[in-house]
Amino acid sequence: MLCAGWLVTWLPEMNENDSSGAHPGLEPNSTAQPAAGSLRTAASALLYATDIWATDLGAAASAQPNGNCKVSEKPATIRVLAASEVLAAFKSLSSSDKRVTTIRPADNASVARARSWPPQKLSLALQGGGTFAAFTWGVLERLLEEPDCRFEAISGASAGALNAAIVACGLVEGGRERARKRLAQFWQLMVQEASFRSLMLLGGFSPAGSSVAFGATLRSGGFDPLDLDPLRQTLARHINFPALRHSSCPKLLIAATRVRDGGLRMFRNQDITADVLLASSRPPLPHCAVDIEGEAYWDGGYAANPPLIGLIGASEAADVLVVQAVPSRDGYVPITMAAIDRRLDQITANSALNAEIAAIEWARRASPASASPRICRIAAEDEIDGLAQRSAVDLGHSFITHLHRSGRNAADRWLRQTPPGSPGQQQKAAAAAIAQPALA
Repeated sequence: MLCAGWLVTWLPEMNENDSSGAHPGLEPNSTAQPAAGSLRTAASALLYATDIWATDLGAAASAQPNGNCKVSEKPATIRVLAASEVLAAFKSLSSSDKRVTTIRPADNASVARARSWPPQKLSLALQGGGTFAAFTWGVLERLLEEPDCRFEAISGASAGALNAAIVACGLVEGGRERARKRLAQFWQLMVQEASFRSLMLLGGFSPAGSSVAFGATLRSGGFDPLDLDPLRQTLARHINFPALRHSSCPKLLIAATRVRDGGLRMFRNQDITADVLLASSRPPLPHCAVDIEGEAYWDGGYAANPPLIGLIGASEAADVLVVQAVPSRDGYVPITMAAIDRRLDQITANSALNAEIAAIEWARRASPASASPRICRIAAEDEIDGLAQRSAVDLGHSFITHLHRSGRNAADRWLRQTPPGSPGQQQKAAAAAIAQPALA
């Protein structure tokens, strides 16, 4: 349960962070904010930010180890975090080396780009979700057909991380056409093989569902989940890892979850290897954790699916597009074990993203007079009826083709829409906000 009240921190734990921004209409502060308190974990920070966004600001409260709240007994030693300080705390906690990423103020050129449509510079946040990520393949393919739209930074988790790395290396090797071809080859291989290993590579398993569906296979010794070499070989065939470190490559932020403390680590271009991508797509069962520099990692979707606040911190683009592959809505209450497990997977996959969006929205409302990237979203569930009832381990040709085609069509409509932020679009957004929460 979320803990109501103001987000607070003890003054003795203060450190320096910088300002941040997000969401349509929210712009970064032009100067760094001083002394933001360090929060216990990135997850708890996001939960508190979600709580503040969803409730009225009230009496100050302090977080206890058991997750409960009580009125502080030392009111003189606590302070309320500003919106920019909350986002700065998230960035410092999610950074692998604790460095703070500065969000640059918008200049005249970026404002001019923000008024152009389709966007000339775009950053992408690609969600994972097993075979549902074929929808993202379609979105990327259509975006690559826009000659004036350049990818500035790309974040991803699980299968979203694979899509990000594949398109990035393709752009370095041979431009847009090479990137499109690499994506198509990878997904065609996944469909043609339709194997257990293909599903492992896409991270399309949950702890309960995979143990139920594949328990007999694992017990028979027909498959060794500890053998990652074939998966590394597949990645090596489709991703040129040295190309990811080339100066012309888009900035990459690949999420993985530390097993030790559940924290987020974001791997940048220079650190991305086959093991990093495998770590980003490793649900706990039936897989082993992936060891990187003595640290064990699981699926990045548990900590950030995909990284959004970190992406905004690393991006100079005027527009950020979130591609949401996993459905968040379902009109049916599951009653079978398989259906319950499927729905839990969907809720888990979207919880981190929803928390980051809530924190960004809260910061936007707290600092409405700033300038930062517009955040847009393309969601697979808005294009495919009944997607929540489908399985993220379905590698059937017709299903993958449907996902891919739906992604292309959705991206095409997005590119041809009324530019976000224009009077007509603002009126539509206001009407939609009355019907449902923004980006929910």
